[in-house]
Amino acid sequence: MKKIFYLTIVVSMMITSGCQEGSKKIEYPVTKKADSVNVYYGIEVKDPYRWLEDDDSEETMAWVRAQNAVTNEYLGQIPYRDQIKERLTSIWDYPKYGLPRREGNHYIFSKNDGLQDQSVMYIQEGLEGEPEVLLDPNKLSEDGTVALTGSSVSHNGEYLAYQISRGGSDWNEIYIKDIETGKDLEDHLKWIKFSGISWKDHGFYYSRYDEPEQGEALSDVNEYHKVYYHKAGTPQSDDRLVYKNDAHPLRNYYVQTTEDERFLILYESESTSGNALYFKDLEKKGSDFIPVVQDFEHDFSVIDNSGDHLLVLTNDEAPKKKVISINTNKPGKENWETLIPEKEEVLQSVSLAGGRIVANYMKDANSRVCIYTLDGKYLHDLELPTLGTLAGFSSKMEDDVAFYGFTSFIYPTTIFQYHVKENRASIFRKPEISFDAEEYEVNQIFYESKDGTEVPMFIVHKKGLPMDGNNPALLYGYGGFNISITPSFSINRLIFLENGGIYVTVNLRGGGEYGEEWHEAGTKLQKQNVFDDFISAAEYLVENNYTSPDKLAIMGGSNGGLLVGACMTQRPDLFKVALPFVGVMDMLRYHKFTIGWAWATDYGTSEDDSTMFRYLLGYSPLHNIEEGVSYPATLAFTADHDDRVVPAHTFKFMATLQERNDGPNPILLRIDTKAGHGAGKPTSKIIEEYTDMWAFTFYNLGMEME
Repeated sequence: MKKIFYLTIVVSMMITSGCQEGSKKIEYPVTKKADSVNVYYGIEVKDPYRWLEDDDSEETMAWVRAQNAVTNEYLGQIPYRDQIKERLTSIWDYPKYGLPRREGNHYIFSKNDGLQDQSVMYIQEGLEGEPEVLLDPNKLSEDGTVALTGSSVSHNGEYLAYQISRGGSDWNEIYIKDIETGKDLEDHLKWIKFSGISWKDHGFYYSRYDEPEQGEALSDVNEYHKVYYHKAGTPQSDDRLVYKNDAHPLRNYYVQTTEDERFLILYESESTSGNALYFKDLEKKGSDFIPVVQDFEHDFSVIDNSGDHLLVLTNDEAPKKKVISINTNKPGKENWETLIPEKEEVLQSVSLAGGRIVANYMKDANSRVCIYTLDGKYLHDLELPTLGTLAGFSSKMEDDVAFYGFTSFIYPTTIFQYHVKENRASIFRKPEISFDAEEYEVNQIFYESKDGTEVPMFIVHKKGLPMDGNNPALLYGYGGFNISITPSFSINRLIFLENGGIYVTVNLRGGGEYGEEWHEAGTKLQKQNVFDDFISAAEYLVENNYTSPDKLAIMGGSNGGLLVGACMTQRPDLFKVALPFVGVMDMLRYHKFTIGWAWATDYGTSEDDSTMFRYLLGYSPLHNIEEGVSYPATLAFTADHDDRVVPAHTFKFMATLQERNDGPNPILLRIDTKAGHGAGKPTSKIIEEYTDMWAFTFYNLGMEME
């Protein structure tokens, strides 16, 4: 390809932001157009920016630098950008704790003093012991871009195995630390993805791929996932292959051991929904994996074992899930026993503590926790502080003391200590934040979507805010992969609320808020329901004078980035600001990169048949940007190490949007470096990202800092 001098060649037509008086004209870099064409069922689909899929090329990197230069110049002229950063930094600076977990005679927990890039792992003897640093990820890199992504302590309490990610990539590495000495062993495991760490004796099971070709690690299709066993103190080359399936390269394998290390559980999946289930009795030498379920129609998750029985959470014949017991001596479905039957509420998760089953249900996107005996007899509810979300549950089967987190929109995440047999909870750690919840209110309303379906959403704002249609509002959604969006506290959101903004979260179809039927109603040939739900939510806010199209911003990430892209191209008149984060924008080619093939159960692919191709083409954000349309002010976010949703999605979408937009609103792209899909991002980068997001949003909604 010929080298393009992006910084000197600009589009002939200058585009003015037009948001506030005195705004400078934006000179976008010209993006070269190639003659790339994709042919589907005899239909030609132009793909002129396909060359941007090569994110390692000199051309693409030059384009990225040019785009960032334009974006930084625009953001730099916003008068209160520094003020926003100062406020975010100030309110972010408070200690944040993770749930403690007991390991032998010790408790392990994470803590961030306030502005540390990564949280630090501590260990202490008992609950009253003096905490000592066990692992400080901030020392693993100078810029905080090496993050701790997982950890597991051996059952004898001797070793800590921990996973790290560099620069936000999904690729992980595993190291082992001797807990008593605090020193790392020489063990270093690489090319690990979508894996846990499951201890057995002096080693653990994990999942990995083969080493990719040089230069292909961040974009090539992930194939041939395998399970290995690693013995502490040995090189990775000595690891024993436990399971592989050469006949099906596009399947993933995840393993876990039960708490007593007796059973090895193997999950096999082809996508994000449904899995096969196998187990192996490790007390029987030379035993093979025994199949329990071999299709991918339903979800099965082993909670733990009780003797010979596996306790399993499943949606098989229970769209809102139930708990069953599987006798490992007679694992056939005809012998399964239902312990906790399906209820009206969705059963989200199950834990074992103090000889009890702790079941976390969801009713209208709010948590409800029920306690049962091990044979499924209901005992009582666990009383929660208000409507909100149970944010994790840390326990062991034999312990009477457990810990859980609780959060809501105006209830900062608080850790509770729970005495199981007494059904008594008390605050263990409460965050010290300069925030007065009494100044705000949260309302849950239900509105009708386009087809008459009733959809819930939460609306958060200052008390006494006049509903005159002039309020700035931000509408957030996700709507996919059976993921439920429940109430949670976010410190970054406070800056919008305290300056008169209305924050809205909508529980779209495609999520898991009402079980598998709700999820399926937003998948494949019903995906448009998700966008209709979101658009109807925006219309409700406008019709009921919460806001107006000139004051409404929309935001979403990943599948939610697809949501924003689809809705802003379908209804550009309804929104003033669009904030797509790491979005899936090219629905015809998404499955050709990294783990994209696994999303097909939600999306379908352009290769399925002509009907699916035409449906995807009908809403694919990249392919529905029209000439002569004025689109919302758009700031799209992606990162150079995102190997989940590769940055080419955003690159191609924004290049097309800059080319075709026929209005005054800015169309800008923010590309982070040494960052990925979002997990593990250092605090400093998070604050910088939200500073730019809020500065852009405030400026384009006509807001001022109070």
